[in-house]
Amino acid sequence: MAFLQASIYSNVLEMEVSVNVILPQKTEKKIGTATKGNLTDVPVMYLLHGMGGNHSVWERRTSIERYVADLGLAVIMPSTDLGWYTDTRYDMKYWTFISEELPTICHELFPQLTTNRAKTFAVGLSMGGYGALKLGLAKPESFGAVASLSGAVNLADRMEDLLAVRGKDFWEGIFGPFEQVQGSNNDPMFLLDQLVKSGKTPPNIFLCCGEEDLLLYGNKKMASALTSNNIEHTFETGPGNHDWIFWDAWIQRVLAWLPVEK
Repeated sequence: MAFLQASIYSNVLEMEVSVNVILPQKTEKKIGTATKGNLTDVPVMYLLHGMGGNHSVWERRTSIERYVADLGLAVIMPSTDLGWYTDTRYDMKYWTFISEELPTICHELFPQLTTNRAKTFAVGLSMGGYGALKLGLAKPESFGAVASLSGAVNLADRMEDLLAVRGKDFWEGIFGPFEQVQGSNNDPMFLLDQLVKSGKTPPNIFLCCGEEDLLLYGNKKMASALTSNNIEHTFETGPGNHDWIFWDAWIQRVLAWLPVEK
């Protein structure tokens, strides 16, 4: 595998953005693990961080590079600050960046990456879980599978819970007035409803959450909504809280679930 640390310029955000990238590279080692490397049509996973994290956090808190070594899978880990993968009210268009500009830049810089929807994935934890599910529901034509680990996937129904994390001014700077979030393009439940009405093919969806996690309620509600709308998905829970012990274990389950050649 090759591990790259890049600074790219975002015309959408009008700033430099840091991105860490894992690329398959064919290696043959007498000591250690040999890895396979593809030169074309490489499956790609956009791996999103949560609040308090950045482009480096998955690499520092898990063994993600080792976990993907035998999968021939590229991993794109961008920094998106505290923007919640949303075009904010303060004119920072993190949603446009993550959903449109970043894939374009990555294909320009790494032309071996696939353009095949079935081999393009979005995965994230907490805030990033929200972002990954949002990508899958709003951009089903671009992503074949998405996975949310402990994601805030039903935040419009529990906006008051967010006030325990940051003040109201912070949240309304991102989403606008609380009373306007539900039924907006920042509400995953609304995006699910719009997807069903569109008749587009949904991506494969994986949700997981720790049994001691405060976000478990929202994940159960999202899983129930997916079931009610006859959207095939996987929803699993297990012992754990909102922490890296849980996410390090469950990213391995997500990788085993993804439709890549094992």
